[in-house]
Formats: sequence, C-alpha cells, structure tokens
Amino acid sequence: MARRRRPPRPGALTELPPLKILTQIVLLQVVWYAVGTLLILFTALVAGKKFSFDLVLSWRSLRGDTTVGWMLGLVWLLNSVVGAVSILLLISRSKLVPDFALTLHFIHLVVVSAYSKSVPQNMLWWALQVASAAMMTSLGVWSCQYRELRPINFGGSAQNTTGESSMAASTNEAGDGEQEYGRGRGRGRGRDGAGEYEMVGMKADGEAT
Repeated sequence: MARRRRPPRPGALTELPPLKILTQIVLLQVVWYAVGTLLILFTALVAGKKFSFDLVLSWRSLRGDTTVGWMLGLVWLLNSVVGAVSILLLISRSKLVPDFALTLHFIHLVVVSAYSKSVPQNMLWWALQVASAAMMTSLGVWSCQYRELRPINFGGSAQNTTGESSMAASTNEAGDGEQEYGRGRGRGRGRDGAGEYEMVGMKADGEAT
C-alpha cells in the first residue's frame, strides 16, 4: 500500500518553484549590494576617503578603532532597511521573510570570505551581521504583515459603505413603523402623529356599532 506524502510545511520555501526562489534571491542580493555600494561610495566621498571595494567586501575594513569602520557599520545597518523594503516588494509574504533574510546574509558571508581569502575574525563584523539580520527580519515581517492585514476594498470607498449602511438602517426603521401601523387592531397612532384613531366594526347596512 502506497504511503501518502505529507503536505509541505506552511510558509516553507518548497511552496515556491525553485527557479522563482533563485530569481528572488539573486534580485535581493543584487539590490542589497548595489544600494550598499552607492551608500558607501557617497559616504566615502563626503568624508574625503578614497573608495575601494575593500570597504564593501572585505571584513578587515570594518573595525571598531577607526572612524571608517564605524561609518561602514552604520551604512550597513541603513542598508538593512533597504533590504527589508526589497523583501516587501519582491516577496510580500511574512512567513518567508526569515528564510530570505538569513539566506542573504549567508551569501554575504561566503562572498566576504572568498574576497578576503579567510573567514571573518572580527567580532564587530559578526555583531553587525546579527544586528542586520535581526533588523531586516523584524522590519520585513512587520511590513509584510501590515500589507497582508489591510482591508480589501472591492471598488467602493469607506464613505459610500457608511452611507449605504445608514440608508439601510433608515429603511429598516421605516419598514418597522409601517408594520406596527398595519398590525394595529384597536387603538393606535396615525402615520403623521396627529392623533389617535380607533377601529370600529361596521354592520352590513353601513351603521357603526
């Protein structure tokens, strides 16, 4: 007897086609490096420093005893906000945000290690990666959840919906008044509220009883 396969875990990367996952990861990585390079280039020019790709891809440039090292740390934290926005635009699913954010930083670790020809040995670099991944994950999850929980508008505005509700309530009140008026068997009040009326029986010859 054939065994039934278990359904994939909700929110897992297996829910998406492999080619789409690869495309999204490449786009996220390209945007992250492009924006980070531009921010570092702008900051270096403003500070009067010479720009080189060591500032972007070498872990040795991120040091706690130099102004350039702290400047790079702040720039990479700012770039994490850009990464969260990129995840919101490209992924738009809160359950997949941690997977993509951690994958992005893991690829960055591989690239930095290959460029520097050694695994990063600076504690500040590792602390920055943890802070960057946490910031990107938290901002990405919050923004995606905010987008997922927004009310869906089917072509009408909130004012139109409120007006229709008020009109329906008025119609219901008017209908209830007419039903009360029509159900009266003895004494009651007229529609115009001018006074009370009394229903009397009529004989066949037209005289009131």
